[in-house]
Amino acid sequence: MSVMSAIALYGVIWFMTMFLVLPFRMKTQGEAGEVVPGTPSSAPSDAQMMRKVKIVTAIATTAFFVIAGIILSGVITYDMIEAVTRRS
Repeated sequence: MSVMSAIALYGVIWFMTMFLVLPFRMKTQGEAGEVVPGTPSSAPSDAQMMRKVKIVTAIATTAFFVIAGIILSGVITYDMIEAVTRRS
């Protein structure tokens, strides 16, 4: 795996993890009872983005090392994937 492939893989894993983590423990402005004029009541009142970025980075880094290890070790090869997905 080249350096650029590793960076691309990490980026994809990081953003997929971010989109999964974003809705966790979200409290809307409507639930908090403090709707800012000009925003919908479904907007987050306190997104806690820095906390979520740290959580996402920890999860994504762990997942990256597991996936990169599988790719580099040859446990799963391109030929195996092609054999499973090949149409007869």
